[in-house]
Amino acid sequence: MLVAVLSDSHDNIWKIEAAAPHLQRAEVVLHCGDLCSPFVIKRLVDTIGDRPLHIVWGNNDGDPWSISRVAASFPSVTLHGMIAQLELGGARIAMNHYPEIARDLAKSGSYDLVCYGHDHTLHQAEIKGCTLLNPGEMMGMNGRSTLALVDLASMAVEILDV
Repeated sequence: MLVAVLSDSHDNIWKIEAAAPHLQRAEVVLHCGDLCSPFVIKRLVDTIGDRPLHIVWGNNDGDPWSISRVAASFPSVTLHGMIAQLELGGARIAMNHYPEIARDLAKSGSYDLVCYGHDHTLHQAEIKGCTLLNPGEMMGMNGRSTLALVDLASMAVEILDV
């Protein structure tokens, strides 16, 4: 199973549009927080169709009521709160927004893949047999917009520039 992982889009719908060919390759999309505005969910759903979209809260998701309402209007969208725990393609996955929490989740030995965002920094490491992954930022604040595709069968990670 191929999963797309992105984070910190910060309303940059133009980068989401540019990422469309990559996102459409995936069977499931994970967003590690900081959508910022509710319209980003609709743009993501318009881009990926009825593929499952899993989202966790980021520190800049400033309108939780509207974000929750928009998410609830799409059956393919799951808004998990601060931490998501998933099993996809036989892999145990956790997702949150913060690096410190992600590191602790990876160290727990309970997951095959832990994804996070927040610091806008692309990062990949192996901790106790777990892949710890920050796909970087979609926003482009630091000059580079990236996302990751993860093959859950092999845990191979492909970093893609948008």
